Amino acid sequence: MVFEARTRSLAAPSTAVRPGARPRRRVAGAAAVALILLAGATGCTGSGRSQPPPAGAASATAATGPSPTPAAPAVEVRDDLAGLFRQAGLRGTFVMYDVTAGRVVMVDRARAERRFVPGSTFKIAHSLIALETGVVRDEREKVPYGGRPQRVAAWERDMGLHDAVRVSNVPVFQELARRIGPDREREWLHRLGYGNGEVGPAVDRFWLDGPLEISADEQARWLARLARGELPADRGHQGTVRDILRLERTAEYALHGKTGWTDATDPGTGWWVGWVERGDRVYCFALNVDVHTDGDADKRLPLGRQLLHRLGALPAP
Repeated sequence: MVFEARTRSLAAPSTAVRPGARPRRRVAGAAAVALILLAGATGCTGSGRSQPPPAGAASATAATGPSPTPAAPAVEVRDDLAGLFRQAGLRGTFVMYDVTAGRVVMVDRARAERRFVPGSTFKIAHSLIALETGVVRDEREKVPYGGRPQRVAAWERDMGLHDAVRVSNVPVFQELARRIGPDREREWLHRLGYGNGEVGPAVDRFWLDGPLEISADEQARWLARLARGELPADRGHQGTVRDILRLERTAEYALHGKTGWTDATDPGTGWWVGWVERGDRVYCFALNVDVHTDGDADKRLPLGRQLLHRLGALPAP
């Protein structure tokens, strides 16, 4: 059972119901306008075991060529900021990768390096995979949602990637996953270096219930590659995904982001990931928290913004 991408004014819960699943609690709000952005990274510690790529994956990677591995950034542990989590009544972690300075800031390093199911934050990588595999021509091509009643009214229409990411449309991305298929999903997860790279037996559930997992540290570092167009994928496609994820643009900064929420585990996990462009600086971030109630999920963005303000990525409110 999964809840995804919900904010009070910019997002709504995303979930998909499996046959035989236990009843879900109703999520307030009929409209679902999802807050945007994902993601993970490579070369970080985490639980979980990667599967070897299937036949053909190695040759595909070699043809594209992996991005050069950057020097490992310095890690600064800021557990003094854990008080902000306590004030919000939450348990969680925050990672901010100051790409320009080559510095990673972590609140609760042990949790920052632990992998969790990504939920809707995987829609970032999934959009890129859909474009790279050609299952959609571009971000505007309409994808059918299936015609069945959905828990969120905004999901009950066919839509392209651009709108499907913004409302966190689960059935549309499940259709895309079935088009891509498990072998290509697995190939691209390994090529992109996303989390543990595991797909499992259910091609339309692996990012909702697992076995796919990624840590907050991996999310921030992976997003740094996307933000700079350094993933082993078409640069135009990476630019399209970046455009989809843009939440705000002012004279001082641009904010990109995507929320996610899954209760495949107990407690559930709420995410907010993305990056801030401010002058010539790029700050990639990943927040995850335990979610016991709908109210816990509502606190993700205010807490994330507060941390970004404290660390200088966003200007003072």
